[in-house]
Amino acid sequence: MPTQIDVHPRQAAIVRRAPARRALLGAALCLALGIGPARDVRAASLDEIKARGTMNVATEDSYKPFEYVENGTPMGLDHALLAVLRKDAPFKIEQQIIPWTGLLAGVAGGKYDVALTAAVITPDRVQNLDFTMPIAEATQYYAVRTDEARIKAVPDLAGKTVGVQAGGASYAALADLTKTLEAGGLKLGTVVQYPSFPEAYQDLANGRLDYVINGAVNLASLVREQPKRFRMGTAVGAPTYAAWAVAKGNTALLDYLDGFMARIRADGTLYALQEKWLGTTFKAMPDQPTR
Repeated sequence: MPTQIDVHPRQAAIVRRAPARRALLGAALCLALGIGPARDVRAASLDEIKARGTMNVATEDSYKPFEYVENGTPMGLDHALLAVLRKDAPFKIEQQIIPWTGLLAGVAGGKYDVALTAAVITPDRVQNLDFTMPIAEATQYYAVRTDEARIKAVPDLAGKTVGVQAGGASYAALADLTKTLEAGGLKLGTVVQYPSFPEAYQDLANGRLDYVINGAVNLASLVREQPKRFRMGTAVGAPTYAAWAVAKGNTALLDYLDGFMARIRADGTLYALQEKWLGTTFKAMPDQPTR
C-alpha cells in the first residue's frame, strides 16, 4: 500500500504518492506553501540596514517555548533574545510576528532581513538560507497520548498516523524515521501536515493522530503543561539545532548576528535565557551550524 501524505484542510486537499516519490512531493508542497525562496526582492546588506537605520525581522506566532503570544504579549526565548539584541544594535529593529508559512521564504526573498525564529537547520534550508550560531538543540522526537498503549518505542510507530508541520523540520525528520523503520522491515504510515503545531496537538488528543513529531524542547514544554494528555517518546531523527537565518550569501549581516551570539554565549546571557524559557541549557552546541 502506498504511504498517504495528507495536507491539513486549511492548506490543501489530500494527495497520495508512493514512498519513493516522498521527497519530490515534499519539495513541491514546500513551494506551494510558500516555504521555498522568492527571488523578486533582494535581501538588504548590513551596510544598507545601517544606512536606512532599521532592520526588519520576522518571528513565528505559535512555536512554544521559543516564540508565542500570550494575552497579547510576545513570549519565549526568541523574544527575550530580541530584547537583548535591541539594546546591542546600532539601528532600530522592526519585528513582524507572523504564521510560520512563508516566513523563511520572506527572508530568502528579501521581504525580511532576519528570520528571528527557532528555525531548525536542515539540508534543504541551507540551500537558500545562511544560519547563525545555534540558539538551542532541536533534535526531533515523537509524542503520543498519555494513555497510548501501542507505542512504546520507535518501531511501534510503523503504520501509525503522524502529524508534522508543513515544510518544517518535523517533516524533514520523516526521511530519517523512514530509513530506521525500513531497516527493520517496517513502513511509515499516514502523514498529515499542519500549518502549526497547536492544531496537530489537538488532533493527537482527540485520536485523529497516533503521534506528533516536533523538537525535543517543544515536546518537553507540551508534556510539562499537559502531563495527563501527552507523553514524550524518543528521538526519530539525527541531532539537529535551531538558529536564526538570513538570505543565502548575506555574509556581513550573518557575521554581525554571529558576533552577537558569541557575546551572549561568552557572558552567559544565552544560557540564562535558555534555562528560563526552555527549562534546560545547551552549552555544548557547535559554533557553526551543522546538518
